[in-house]
Amino acid sequence: MTKLVILDRDGVINQDSKHHIRSPEEWIPLPGSLEAIAHLNHFGFKVVVVTNQSGIERGLFSLEQLNAIHQKMRQALDRVGGQIDGIFFCPHTAARNCQCRKPKPGLMLEISDRLSIELKNIPVVGDSIRDLQSAWAVKANGILVKTGNGLSTIAEHSAELLQHQVKICSNLTEAAEYIISSARCEI
Repeated sequence: MTKLVILDRDGVINQDSKHHIRSPEEWIPLPGSLEAIAHLNHFGFKVVVVTNQSGIERGLFSLEQLNAIHQKMRQALDRVGGQIDGIFFCPHTAARNCQCRKPKPGLMLEISDRLSIELKNIPVVGDSIRDLQSAWAVKANGILVKTGNGLSTIAEHSAELLQHQVKICSNLTEAAEYIISSARCEI
């Protein structure tokens, strides 16, 4: 079994904002999220982040600012013994109709290509339906957290979540425990 976990960023790892996370100062980790990533790492999981960052194309922040946000995230993870093995992002708005913007699977396919792995049944943790749809497109295992947009996703897409038998967790800590216990069952 490939020990990989794919995480959305905003609303899963850190607080989300309707106005985008534009600077390192605005990047605030959700309680327990960094420790959950470190816990996954401790059990041998590589963790990668997949995130839509249309604020770049909108001119709300630069690529340099995005890199600074991600540097802050990596440093915060390092302090708790965790790490992110890769960050894949789409800088485009929905109007661009690109293949890399979730819910399309372009970034997932890029991960598969770069890491030379099949994503079937790989856990993908997100807080919105588009996170799950991009996972389903590559036959990955979508897991929804109630943080960020999670509660509104449940309210608006309950039938689709039920149809796909989506595991719903309170937060990334609970999702990490579920992923680790599921991996133990497969051994």
